[in-house]
Amino acid sequence: MITALIAAFQLAAASPQVASPAGPLVVKDASRSTSIALVATSAGPLVRADQLRPIVPITVSHLTANRWMLIVNGVGIEVEEGLHFAKVGDQTYQLAAAPEVRKGVLYVSLQLVAEIIPRVATNLVWDPERFELRAFSTVQKFAAREAPAGVASRSSRRSGPPAGDVRTERSAPTTVRATASGPLRSRRLVVVDAGHGGPDGGMHGPLGGGPAVLEKNITLNVAKRVGAALGERGIDVKYTRTSDTLIALSDRGRIANDAHADLFVSIHVNAANPGWKDPGGARGFETYFLAEAKTEDARRVEQMENEVVKFESGPSAKSGDPLNFIINDMAQNEHLREANELAELIQRRMGEVHPGPSRGVKQAGFRVLVTAFMPAVLVEIGFGSNPAEAAYMTSPSRMDELAGAISDAVLEYLKGYERRVASGGASGGGNAPE
Repeated sequence: MITALIAAFQLAAASPQVASPAGPLVVKDASRSTSIALVATSAGPLVRADQLRPIVPITVSHLTANRWMLIVNGVGIEVEEGLHFAKVGDQTYQLAAAPEVRKGVLYVSLQLVAEIIPRVATNLVWDPERFELRAFSTVQKFAAREAPAGVASRSSRRSGPPAGDVRTERSAPTTVRATASGPLRSRRLVVVDAGHGGPDGGMHGPLGGGPAVLEKNITLNVAKRVGAALGERGIDVKYTRTSDTLIALSDRGRIANDAHADLFVSIHVNAANPGWKDPGGARGFETYFLAEAKTEDARRVEQMENEVVKFESGPSAKSGDPLNFIINDMAQNEHLREANELAELIQRRMGEVHPGPSRGVKQAGFRVLVTAFMPAVLVEIGFGSNPAEAAYMTSPSRMDELAGAISDAVLEYLKGYERRVASGGASGGGNAPE
């Protein structure tokens, strides 16, 4: 700990300081501009973090107690109220002003906005002369700009947590509230679930050699991107996990129920059956909704994804009695048609960006979906056992494409649902009041 603190102070000493503001912070891109009022403190100016949206692709997540996370382009910046430090992966930076929470809203130092966030969102450039944070569609011409001492260069910064990043703390479910109103008539909440986590690594691959991948790392990276993309579309988001921790399968659906969510989307990575003729060549994407598995392959995926219960302990790991199963089944039947439609939309949208074949919409009895009493789907975004798809799913730009496709499908579904409600044609679906 002492070594980390010394390193942080060294980084801070080498990092240039942000000049005192002459007016509000301006955030702009090619077509939009917004001014954000600064909050003066004795340690320096603060910025309300969520007001950087929609120009900056940022989501603000409350973790546990005083801990918060800013997610920009899938990369987490961890801060804690009252502490003068920010953590990005294994890098620690000293902050001139500690984060503050006012009326449940996070305020961060202007220094973090001007110096750290542009390192994460590589399409952002800080202009100290104009006191502007500017967003570009590309930053190739800025790529050669020398980074301040003590700050990792953009080209070396990974998008998302390192593949070997393992944290032992259990994170509380995290909610992200979007600031954009979006095209929907009502505020909608989607729970995004990153499959597996903690001691449950999920599938590991690929077969036949290549850089090793773990399902739990891919799902977390993609889930964060899905949440950020949904926020950009004016949809509120709640994560079941934001770090490498184990959440019981039955608890994931309950998190969505307790939040009165409208939809539940669980992200997973497929693995080939070793008994197939060419298991390493299996590829493609598929989306499931909750019902009895009708094919051998669906039963295989169901068994694979339900095996996480062996890592669980306590009441949540126990199977329910027959009466509870019947009650759950009745509650789920109300949403099956809606879940089927959402799954169809996700398959279609992913087909526009995914290089693999569409394996279609399927049904299976996933434990993670049983306790989510709303339209709920499980998305297998590709085969980690396939070397090409493993590389595809760990590419930051490809993960962004997948997240955008899933989010477009969710928005399209919610628009259609609202139209059906308005015309009196919806028999099931979202929980949010009209």
